[in-house]
Amino acid sequence: MAANCTALATAERRDLADFLETLTPEQWDQPSLCRGWTVRDVVAHMLSYEEVGLREFAGSFLRAGFRFGELNDRRLEQLGGQTPGDLLEYLRAHAEPAGPTAVAGARIALTDGLIHHQDIRRALGQPRVVPPERLVPVLDFALKAPPLPARRNVRGLRLVATDVDWSHGSGAVVTGPGEALLMAVSGRADALPELEGPGLATLESRVRRTS
Repeated sequence: MAANCTALATAERRDLADFLETLTPEQWDQPSLCRGWTVRDVVAHMLSYEEVGLREFAGSFLRAGFRFGELNDRRLEQLGGQTPGDLLEYLRAHAEPAGPTAVAGARIALTDGLIHHQDIRRALGQPRVVPPERLVPVLDFALKAPPLPARRNVRGLRLVATDVDWSHGSGAVVTGPGEALLMAVSGRADALPELEGPGLATLESRVRRTS
């Protein structure tokens, strides 16, 4: 499974690189779904841990007060000034995850890459069909990943994907496409209109507090 997730994460990054090659300079500087971050910032963030050793990561996390947001902002400074061409070259050179993103059998890289790919595409109004073999493991892992608010957002709810074989939890039901469920529980209010069910109001109130 670990080797498979590495391959899936690598394929996701290559797909993102292919998409980024189609963007204009203006699109690189447009806002993404990540508050305060442009498309360029999101790409730089994704790559900012690739050459960081685990010991260095642990030290940086400690200095950031164990706050993922603070750590991400500090790491972003390392690549935030790179040109789109530089970032694209770096992304292709680091398509296979390394460093902290390769932990947990590369599930971190796959989850981070897929969600941020959607952060960019949704903001630019350029949707895609996410390959189910990538989406399903990310749906599972997102509910365990500490940096994401997914675990808190889904408490007491049952999520049911309508396009892939996936469900989670018990309680009031929320249904919709798997990608929209993923993005919503990860704090992206942009995906909420694509969902429905008696649990949607609860999910929406939680997501809008964290987005």
